[in-house]
Amino acid sequence: MKGREILRWVMVVILLAVSLVLIFNQQVKDYLVHDYHPTVTKQTIKQNQTKDANFDFKDVNDLNLQTVAKARANKSAVKVIGVITMPEINMTIPIAKGVDNTTLALAAGTMRPDQQMGQGNYALAGHNMAHGSKILFSPLYYHAKVGQKIYLTDMDKVYQYEVSERTFIPATKVEVVNDTPEKIITLITCNSDGSRRLMIRGNYEKSYPINDAPTAVKKALDSNYTNK
Repeated sequence: MKGREILRWVMVVILLAVSLVLIFNQQVKDYLVHDYHPTVTKQTIKQNQTKDANFDFKDVNDLNLQTVAKARANKSAVKVIGVITMPEINMTIPIAKGVDNTTLALAAGTMRPDQQMGQGNYALAGHNMAHGSKILFSPLYYHAKVGQKIYLTDMDKVYQYEVSERTFIPATKVEVVNDTPEKIITLITCNSDGSRRLMIRGNYEKSYPINDAPTAVKKALDSNYTNK
């Protein structure tokens, strides 16, 4: 009888734990992503630039709790090569090489292997976690507007762009990430239900040493590389 009683209480505890995870699924996901603070230096960026990465966006799955937890456990696999910040919408997150599930669970991912900041079409993908989230590329969906500034850094220079276009496109319109003669930036995330993509385009304006960055940009880059 005692054994059955213990088993009953074990099952109650397990069911309670599972229920709490289901109830607070979104909050747990947000916490695991928000608490990711990679070390980003010129040296680590140089090392990560030489590493191989997966650029097949078709392999990317929706961001669920299991994917985020797995990514946090395997965070050393995220090849951070810079930071993107938009101080006007409180968005600052790492840029990582490639677009595999682990990378996009914790950072914005580069969509082509030949990308260089301040050159051609610098295309980045990031998850929109919806529900008013401030995590990853969610602020783009809720707050990005034409005229706002976008800043990229490789911890040596800052590359400044201005948003020129905000539009929704079919998920099949993959040519928007192709390279271009013009110096632009293309940011891609999902709409609220994942049926289409939000595309934010910006035109390159200038670059300058990171020490000469505007005060708001320096403050954003001091925020441990995660959305506020």
